[in-house]
Amino acid sequence: MKYDVVVVGAGFAGSVIANRFASDNKRVLIIEKRSQIGGNMYDFIDESNVRYHKYGPHIFHTSNKKVVDFLSNYTKWYKYEHRVLGKVCDKLVPIPFNLTSIEEVFENDKANKLKSLLIETYGMETKVPILELRKNENSEIKELAEFIYENVFKYYTMKQWGLSPEEIDPAVTGRVPVHISYDDRYFQDEYQQMPKDGFTSLFENLLASKNIEILLETECKDVLKFDTEKNKIYLNDEEFSGKVIYTGAIDELFDYTLGELPYRSLEFVSESHKGTYQKCGTVNYPTPSDENEYTRITEYKHLMEDDNLNMTTIAIEYPYPYNRNSKKGNIPYYPIFTKEIEEKYKEYVKLSDNFKNLYLLGRLAEFRYYNMDAIVDAALNLYEKLKGL
Repeated sequence: MKYDVVVVGAGFAGSVIANRFASDNKRVLIIEKRSQIGGNMYDFIDESNVRYHKYGPHIFHTSNKKVVDFLSNYTKWYKYEHRVLGKVCDKLVPIPFNLTSIEEVFENDKANKLKSLLIETYGMETKVPILELRKNENSEIKELAEFIYENVFKYYTMKQWGLSPEEIDPAVTGRVPVHISYDDRYFQDEYQQMPKDGFTSLFENLLASKNIEILLETECKDVLKFDTEKNKIYLNDEEFSGKVIYTGAIDELFDYTLGELPYRSLEFVSESHKGTYQKCGTVNYPTPSDENEYTRITEYKHLMEDDNLNMTTIAIEYPYPYNRNSKKGNIPYYPIFTKEIEEKYKEYVKLSDNFKNLYLLGRLAEFRYYNMDAIVDAALNLYEKLKGL
């Protein structure tokens, strides 16, 4: 088969744009280094009859109707509203920290006063970043902000990012909200649902076109060659003039010539248990690492449409420094942003710009964090931009 488009990576970014080109009767080759499609969304039914997410929990939520309408062509849905509890003062309270959380950790009189102060100052059904609370001149609100910072944010972030409190960027702190509400859902998006037959089935449907060929367990460099002197791309040693959509790590694409870009990684320890393990899908542990080394535990049957199972499967989540050559922590999950790293990434982008038929798409290629709905939207938008070229 002669190809019009080559896509590197079979996660949401690569699969959605491959689907669109294939629907336009373009011949598409997907190169995927893993043994399965779906990227980090890959899931399967395990020995306990639980749908297990191999690379960590993925919860679909969005207010983008265009994304929902598109994906609904490839899956049916069931409603699922994610809830998270956090271990705070030896109690499990709703996360994000909300009015119910205040009632759980403070005595009645203090809780009622704090709730009234927050509602009076910020209004109901609002999300207020801790950074804003910490700047409030009211001493009781400021005290609450410090309590939340210490007990909900600080140690979780230290474990997640491998940082000391002094190294934590205030901008990161600022994104942690207090939800002035009794709504204990983790998300408030209009659409909160899960694919009825799992994410893997959704991807199988996305990629079912006869115009798509998939090479699994194949390294990009085994098929594609990027000649940085001639600025040409070769597919199986023949010059390729079609479009190349690259969704992998951009530093890997250019053999780390400018140095490696840093990430944080994760490792998951799965366990099977009888019955039910915890009250909700995810429990966070924003505790010091000497108390709990892990950040959270997910019980996957809570995420299923039918969770009435005799057995259950949990995944205990441990953050790791990313090292592509290590046995643990060798998957890049979260880009680490600093001004210096941003400049290095921009230099890699300049290298990619030399190839007129190369397009970067996705979390690793663009070195930014995407929610699922955002990357689907980005892939659809890139297709619209490229389809007439």
